[in-house]
Amino acid sequence: MRSRKVALLFAPLMLVALLPGAVTAAQPANARAAYHAKVMAYWTPQRIANAKPRDFTFDAVKGFQPNAKPGGGGTGAVTGASYTGGGDIVKISGKVLFTMGGSDYICSGTVVTENNSNVSVVLTAGHCVVENDGTFATFWEFIPSFDSKGTYTCSASLYGCWVADSLYAHKSFATAGSFNNTAVQYDWGFARVSTGGLSGNAKLDDTVGSLGIQYSGVAKGDTLWAFGYPAAGKYHGYDLTYCKGPIGTDANTGNTTWSMACDMTGGSSGGPWVESSDVTKASGTILSSLNSYGYSGVKNMYGPKFNSNTKTTFDDAVAGTLGVSTVRTVFP
Repeated sequence: MRSRKVALLFAPLMLVALLPGAVTAAQPANARAAYHAKVMAYWTPQRIANAKPRDFTFDAVKGFQPNAKPGGGGTGAVTGASYTGGGDIVKISGKVLFTMGGSDYICSGTVVTENNSNVSVVLTAGHCVVENDGTFATFWEFIPSFDSKGTYTCSASLYGCWVADSLYAHKSFATAGSFNNTAVQYDWGFARVSTGGLSGNAKLDDTVGSLGIQYSGVAKGDTLWAFGYPAAGKYHGYDLTYCKGPIGTDANTGNTTWSMACDMTGGSSGGPWVESSDVTKASGTILSSLNSYGYSGVKNMYGPKFNSNTKTTFDDAVAGTLGVSTVRTVFP
């Protein structure tokens, strides 16, 4: 176990749900519509406003313990600044809402380019979709372009909201037992969504666009951008925030995860790391990692290295299949 203290941007809680690999039967369209309406009704403006990220501190003896105070601190033009550049990255990224253990939480997410004309897929952190014992989040919803019109009423937002029909993660994350050195290497999750938005019938990627994803080609020293909606410490969850700089690796995980100078806090989990010469344009902006965890007292962000395992999870989410290394839950 790690001897240093580490702050997790969101630590998932236990709830009774599906075991790894368990799947509900496919539901007819009317059942899906009823479930979407149920989720939309659940996320009242007050409930969304009160949804919180949850920071934990890692202790070598006690394990993950709740922080007495939320994290935060630090300044800098590219280590935690408000993003004001506009463009595609604002539309394609957004806020994630979900419940775990009877509590409401927030993360960040991004629409991913796929080849399925019937669905769209949102990338977020693994710990924003499933617990490390394999139990899944519920009432999962995505609000794109939240920075453009930061309202907690879906009908008043710029593009509306989309409800997850199913959630996907890698089995190595869902069976890690705790948020440990194994889990952080697989801390990605995907939400498969059908139609939604202001009309209720719009396809997400047709509405806001999407970003391509890469599974190799990123190296230590490369400059990446990180985006998210931090909501702890000095941040309040309304503002799309960014960091930009060269990436390194985390020696505490045996250099199996990426690092970047960044002071974003809870709520930014699942936000995208992208390689791009112009983040205002979706073309040429490629998803390369995501906000996963951080150490208390260290103004760095850490994220998983995307690889063939990430591709396997994503491919299953796009196709709606369940491979041997994938876990999923299907709603309703």
